[in-house]
Amino acid sequence: MSESDDGGSRRGALIGLLVAAVMLAVGLWLAHDLTAASKMQDCLMSGRTNCNVIEPAR
Repeated sequence: MSESDDGGSRRGALIGLLVAAVMLAVGLWLAHDLTAASKMQDCLMSGRTNCNVIEPAR
């Protein structure tokens, strides 16, 4: 085995790790977005007309 084989193995592992991290980030963003949309739909389906998100005062 030469050193170039070892470097290629690490490169593939790093690319796989990067792809997994990107997929995790996109999944978390999508889950957050879908949760917010679901809460808005629940509010609107209950007949309320003011479903704006209220930010707490700091």
